[in-house]
Formats: sequence, C-alpha cells, structure tokens
Amino acid sequence: MSFRTYNEVAGEDRSQLGEQVGAQRQRVRDRLRTVKHVIAVMSGKGGVGKSYVTAGLALALAERDYRVGVLDADLSSPTVARMLDAGGPLRIDGEGVHPARAGSGMRDAAATGVPAFRLPLPSSLVVFSSDLLLADGAPLKWKEPGTEQFIWRSVLETGALREFLSDVAWGELDALLIDLPPGSDKLADLAQLVPELTGAIAVTIPSEESRRSVERAMRSAISAGVKLLGVIENMSGYECAGCGRIDRLFEGNAGDSLTAEFGVPLLARLPFRASVSLRPPELDDAIIAAIISSIALPSPSAV
Repeated sequence: MSFRTYNEVAGEDRSQLGEQVGAQRQRVRDRLRTVKHVIAVMSGKGGVGKSYVTAGLALALAERDYRVGVLDADLSSPTVARMLDAGGPLRIDGEGVHPARAGSGMRDAAATGVPAFRLPLPSSLVVFSSDLLLADGAPLKWKEPGTEQFIWRSVLETGALREFLSDVAWGELDALLIDLPPGSDKLADLAQLVPELTGAIAVTIPSEESRRSVERAMRSAISAGVKLLGVIENMSGYECAGCGRIDRLFEGNAGDSLTAEFGVPLLARLPFRASVSLRPPELDDAIIAAIISSIALPSPSAV
C-alpha cells in the first residue's frame, strides 16, 4: 500500500491541508529562531532513566550559566517537570505560553518524601510538560473520533508536540533539550518538525536487551538524517552509599558496543546511587565538558 504526499495531490486541494501544514512548520521555525541548539534525548525503550538523565544534563548546563529549556515530549508519562520541581500556574500573554521555571513548584520534601534539591535552582532553566497542564495524577485523555482511535492518537500526539514547540515562548536559549518518549519513530517526527535539530543523545543501560533497542533507535536517527552526538550509559553500576564502591548492576556493555558500532563518543557512565536516586544526577565537569564538545556549544561568555 502506498500513499501520496501533499505535493503529489493533483487538482485543487479545497482543504488547503498542504498550506496549513506549511504554516504550522513555519510557526515552529519562527519560534525556535532564538534557540541556538535543539537536542533530542532518546532511548528507544522505557526504563533506562532517560528523563532522569535529561533533567541532570539540563541542571548541570544551567548551573554553568547556560540558558536551558527542557521540553518533556512524553505526553502520557511526563516526569521531567517534577524532577526539576517546575510548577504552575503557567503565564499566558501575547507572546504565548511561558514555560515554568525550575524550582517554581517549591516541593515540600517532608510532605512528598523526596529529598530537597540543591538550592537555589538556576533561574535560567525553564521547563514545559503536559504534566503542567493536568491535575495532579490525572491521565492524559485525547478527544479523538470514536473509531480507529489508535490511528488518530498518533496524529494528535505529533500535533501536540508541534504546538509545544511553536506556542511556548521559549525566549533566548543556548540549548533546548527534548525528552522523547520510547519508540524509534518519535525522533523522525521531531526531525520533520525541526529540520535544524542539532542532534540526538542516546541513553541506554548496560544490558543486551537495551543495546538492541537503542541500536534500532540510533539507526532510525541516521535514516532521518539526525546527527548522533553520543551515548550515555545509565545505571552502569551500583554505588555503595557507605564505601563508594561500584559493583555491576546489569550484565552487558551496551555503552561500549553502541559507541563502537556507530563511531560516536561514550559521553558518560552514570552509576545508580540509591541515596540520591529521586533527584537529577550530578554530572561532573569532565562529563559536561564531553557533552558540550559533542554539541559544539560555546562557553556562556561567548553566546
């Protein structure tokens, strides 16, 4: 079965669908003109701590004086806003919807059981997520037609991502990190919406099952023309809270295998630390230097 593209439709298109799609993409381009780098964080599978890594990367860059935005593109299971303690209500004016600032949620550690953040959080770190639009704990519900809902849902998800990119007033940013949901097709959708995408960082855990899934996602990135910036291996070991010793948590060496196969750098190995697992990971200078180099991000003083 084959389908025609908008450009292949003969005769008059009374719906003007092609023009509508073109106008929507132009809105995305116009909105992102003030964003220097757009970076996707992907995994291809769930359960590898991708959102955890995204939050840690965003926080580390902001603490080094970069202006950073985070878009949680996982519409059904958003977590980044909570990890960065970003809360509403959101401000809406003629410029659009303004993202929440990290730390604006004023999380109560005693009430939630979540350890306090290292405070104060950088004011240059902003977040947008469907979590900020929903009542606490409420599921996301789509108003799709009553039949063939699974087909419509994919269209609606892509439309929501497009609106988050075009309607949110991101302002001047050095980097916008987009936390993608699991699935190798999500990056291709993003690449069509943002042709100027700087590239993608792949997150894996050491296991062979994760390697195979992330490999497919990385091949999908290449097919979509997206540059692979590197791999971060999360939960690369278990760090003892008492002595600091790191022991193996999963069998496998997915990080090394993927970087060798695709010729990209292994940006970091992050061990699991139970004592701070509910907060974004603290990334040291060496890790951040490697990530900044892969993105080709100039120093804050030069941007």
